[in-house]
Amino acid sequence: MIHTIRYGRLFDDFVPGAIYAHPWEVTVDEGMLAFFAASFQDVIPTYASRRAARELGLRDRPVHPLLLLNLGLSFSVHDVSEQAIAHLAYMDVRFPNACYPGDTVVAASRVIGTRPVSTGDKGVVHVRTEVSNQDGEVVCSFERKVLVRVGKVAGRAAIAPQSSVDERPAAPMPRAPASLLGDLAPPRRAAFPTFWDDFEVGDVYAHEAGRTVSEAEHMQLTTLFRNSHPMHVDERYCQKSSFAKTRVVFGGLVLAWVLSLSSRDTAGNAVWDLGLDDGAHPSGVLAGDTLYAASSVVAKEERGKDSGIVVLRVIGLKNTPARVLLEKGADLFTPELGKTDGRVPEKAVEITRTLLVRRRT
Repeated sequence: MIHTIRYGRLFDDFVPGAIYAHPWEVTVDEGMLAFFAASFQDVIPTYASRRAARELGLRDRPVHPLLLLNLGLSFSVHDVSEQAIAHLAYMDVRFPNACYPGDTVVAASRVIGTRPVSTGDKGVVHVRTEVSNQDGEVVCSFERKVLVRVGKVAGRAAIAPQSSVDERPAAPMPRAPASLLGDLAPPRRAAFPTFWDDFEVGDVYAHEAGRTVSEAEHMQLTTLFRNSHPMHVDERYCQKSSFAKTRVVFGGLVLAWVLSLSSRDTAGNAVWDLGLDDGAHPSGVLAGDTLYAASSVVAKEERGKDSGIVVLRVIGLKNTPARVLLEKGADLFTPELGKTDGRVPEKAVEITRTLLVRRRT
């Protein structure tokens, strides 16, 4: 007998309130952290240095939040988006507890709502995903929306034993581990240039560093994070079913590369990622594209004598540096998907990032 088992869901398979416990279970080891650091080069000291992390009251260097977000997105593909046409939005991304090397993480997603689109052939599905460690502590939570075709998946793997329905609203997540919310003693050593004091609302940073995406790297990282969508890994599938007619780079990787490209100028003295919101991918990225970033300071507020909060709108561009577009008057920081004119075809990702940042003194 020949068996063909399919995964993911079409629009009519989703039930609001349903909870899907994703079967992936992965222990995050030092090798994965090293590979992530080598691929993304984010500069936030808390995630790179054991000494910096312990000075903040953490027991060790924690797993980078963007690694956890990529694992959560990828784990959820199995049950949520393996049949999806597009990932539409990131919302309310939080990292409430530290995850450490040696921890084992799992994820589950709850369907918040479904909405058919006017054409009638597809719909938008809104889910909330939580990534937890072996002790049941949530280390990453986020909402996202995906676009899927109508219908039901024939031959989908049975999942009834691991699913449930819960009508209760999700409890709000804290934005950082409790140990980071007290006063911070600033380190007395070399630092990256931008402290909380240096940010001014309205400032724009055109980050000069670029990052060319290689085919081998994006394929390997997609597999490392357990993303099973064929649009990212299966060239034959993509020749028939991808809008690009080739493999498209997993959006979570694009987001992580763009935030990393912006980090040396804006996050070198950050302590923790307090959250991401209002994120989208206006266009896809392919192997060979070069990514660039720009950031605009949206807001800042005092938090204590040693730190403050900075809110940045971060934009990822492909194949054209931000300064070139800004000097031409391009409207980079208005959400792309809501525009009626002035669209920026080079824009690959946009998101709001909230950071806890050290003060200079």
